[in-house]
Amino acid sequence: MSFSRHPDFRVQRLMIGRETQPLLVADNVVADPDALVQMATGKLFGDNASYFPGVRAKVPLTLQRFLLDSLSSEISQMFGLNPGAIRFTACHFSLVTTQPKNLSYLQRIPHIDSMYGNELALMFYLFKAPLGGTAFYRQRSTGFEYVDLSRKADYWRCVQEEQAAVEGTQPAYILGDTEFYEQIEKQEGVFNRLLVYRRTSLHSGSIAPGIDFSTDPRRGRLSINGFIA
Repeated sequence: MSFSRHPDFRVQRLMIGRETQPLLVADNVVADPDALVQMATGKLFGDNASYFPGVRAKVPLTLQRFLLDSLSSEISQMFGLNPGAIRFTACHFSLVTTQPKNLSYLQRIPHIDSMYGNELALMFYLFKAPLGGTAFYRQRSTGFEYVDLSRKADYWRCVQEEQAAVEGTQPAYILGDTEFYEQIEKQEGVFNRLLVYRRTSLHSGSIAPGIDFSTDPRRGRLSINGFIA
């Protein structure tokens, strides 16, 4: 299968929060996004070893290459990376399927994917229903909006203290401000929209209330998630 960029491809370059972390937002990414949904229906999704609250299937290398080729110039300019060296270290179709009652504590709060600022995350929304988007947060106790190696000890100490404070409460996906986290930015999950941000940024899926956690890519909260280095 071949892929092409949408003729109305658009990019926003945002700096979010007090700590001005970069966020790249691309709309109208692929000319035929429905073809990607159809591709996902033919994949075998399975449980994963990460904290992602659902199931995943690997994205074909041809699609991975197309996404990087389409975005390499924007990514290199926004994040200061060499466009010729940008690569995926992981890239999956993902479906959020975990019921709130089954979430671990770390799945209920904002998280980071890495403590190295030159590593990036990609989120590509492939659902049309209002199933939520992605939100970015500030940890209230530390003021951190990103966590690198220099902040690791203080960050995890606070996470452990906060976990003890909410022990026994009803599990739920985070949605907006909480006692311990302040939402600083939210991007809606618009069909054919793609985000790129540093993996050190505190973020979480913003999961709309009442979704049915379908395992059908045509109905569920389908996205492509990738890590870039």
